[in-house]
Amino acid sequence: MKLKTLGLAAAGAAVLFAATVLPATAQEKQFVPGLMYRSGPYAPNGVPFANGLADYFKMVNAKGGINGVQIEYEECDTAYNNDRGVECYERLKKPGAAAITPLSTGITYALIDRATADKIPVLSMGYGRTAGSDGTVFPYVFTLPATYWSGADVIVNHIAQNEGGYDKLKGKKIALVYHDSAYGKEPIGTLEALAAAHGFELSLFPVAHPGLEQKATWLQIGRQLRPDWVLMWGWGVMNSTAIKEAAAVAYPMDHFIGIWWSGSEQDVTPAGDQAKGYKSANFHGTGTDYPAIKDIIKLVQDAGNGTGPRDEVGTVLYNRGVMNGAIIVEAIRTAQDKYGKKALLGEQIRDGFEALNIDAARLEAMGLTGFMEPIKITCADHEGTGRAFIQQWDGKGWNKVSDWIEPNRAGLLRPMIVEAAAAYAAEKGIKARDCK
Repeated sequence: MKLKTLGLAAAGAAVLFAATVLPATAQEKQFVPGLMYRSGPYAPNGVPFANGLADYFKMVNAKGGINGVQIEYEECDTAYNNDRGVECYERLKKPGAAAITPLSTGITYALIDRATADKIPVLSMGYGRTAGSDGTVFPYVFTLPATYWSGADVIVNHIAQNEGGYDKLKGKKIALVYHDSAYGKEPIGTLEALAAAHGFELSLFPVAHPGLEQKATWLQIGRQLRPDWVLMWGWGVMNSTAIKEAAAVAYPMDHFIGIWWSGSEQDVTPAGDQAKGYKSANFHGTGTDYPAIKDIIKLVQDAGNGTGPRDEVGTVLYNRGVMNGAIIVEAIRTAQDKYGKKALLGEQIRDGFEALNIDAARLEAMGLTGFMEPIKITCADHEGTGRAFIQQWDGKGWNKVSDWIEPNRAGLLRPMIVEAAAAYAAEKGIKARDCK
């Protein structure tokens, strides 16, 4: 591994991390940058994701690359800071960059216009600006497999099922505890629309970065409001703190549901037995019982080339990094079908994303059957199905406690996305593409 320290101004130093050591022989190399964070308050959650992403690329290289093209992966440490994220992007961007992974909604917001001008795809997998799902306005932003708006609808759907139907939501109290940032605010509009449609009372509880001070919030929730359900859009230490504080006021864990960034081992294990019963959304498998994960163990970890410890393989955030890597590799592979089996430009790989069709047969070939849902992306729709499921912590692991849940994209979410994208286009003077 090669480490280089870059001198940044008062913001501190960002580290470039070369996660893949390429063979000495001359081969075509496809550059893939990653804006990760191995430092700062959110590092405990950022590190396993980054390790899963890097290990997936190493596994692909060990199996010959993408049609013989090796992946050259390099990451820059943003510390989950927007300004450092932009600086890292400027240092890593080049025409041959396959796709930028910001791993931050705030950094995604900051990079959309830059990456679009530079013709580099932005993969904000399950986060970022939901309006970016409209490919007519955001040609270089990809939000697959699900957005926060879909996540909010999926969670409310699960609540309705538990209550006996949507009609039973009338008069119920639902609280949202959210990270007071662009990320945490993303689902509010969707939840407000759902509250108006189904008659439940929505209460909002912002939590300041990094999320350690929540006692007053949970006293208000547990002793005054007493909501029927609590939703959480948290990250890092905010999540485990919320679970501990919820337990302190005896809030029932099986009525406490987090979004997929609030549902990892890092979020529940610090709370010990208090976390039993807590739920979250998810859109991929956990554990190691998938051929692709077993290949990572054999070809990367057991070969002494793992980016992180062996025991984190199969955990939620490690596997999410694997999924992120798999999507990028398939976008490159799809673009190669059109432009040739060689290193490609960002604009060409964008076309690969828009032609992405990871069906059941392709998932089997990737060794990821059962790990994730099939994904199909089009010029206009950069999200895909938006489907997710609910998982529950039993004190030792996550158990899937729902089927895959279909969000109301056609009837509710897609019109909201198109409206938000149109407003963005009007503000920025963007002429929408004709995807017909």
